[in-house]
Amino acid sequence: MRESPITNDMRTVLDMTKRMITLFASHLVAVGVGFAAGIYALPILIAPPAPDPVIIAQASENSDFVGEFSRDRKDSDALHYGEGELSIGPDTISFSGKLSPGPDFRLYLSPEFVETKADFLRLKSTMVQVGDVKTFENFIVNLPGGVDPSDYNSAIVWCESFEQYITSGRYSRKTNDT
Repeated sequence: MRESPITNDMRTVLDMTKRMITLFASHLVAVGVGFAAGIYALPILIAPPAPDPVIIAQASENSDFVGEFSRDRKDSDALHYGEGELSIGPDTISFSGKLSPGPDFRLYLSPEFVETKADFLRLKSTMVQVGDVKTFENFIVNLPGGVDPSDYNSAIVWCESFEQYITSGRYSRKTNDT
């Protein structure tokens, strides 16, 4: 049995098909990379200005509790982290430090320390959502009425849109030393 030869026309069609598939794949990758870059960059571009360090310092001076966010949490990584000082006063929670950028960050108070997504989801029903975190360097969030920080011992920054753990920190009553 003899193989049928591939004609020049068939080679041309095959070459064009390969080029079309390659172009489609490369454009699809480019769109995907652009979309991912947009998701990362958009929160940075639309973030309001960070609170003035003087205002953060004043809130810290009037705080009853202090704590710390750290990059060294189990579920923190290069794209999801926070580090800095947390201060909780009678009306506000202030943060002096830096958070990784991202969309839809929320601040929660928890009665138990949390440092993983699994722990957050398991304990979410016992937590109180304090408010939105819209800046990535320093923030102040008003405490909702009826929320007593002494009923909790930890603060968590969580990304609602992607159900992603960002950072957390234990806090304790402020002493003369802190």
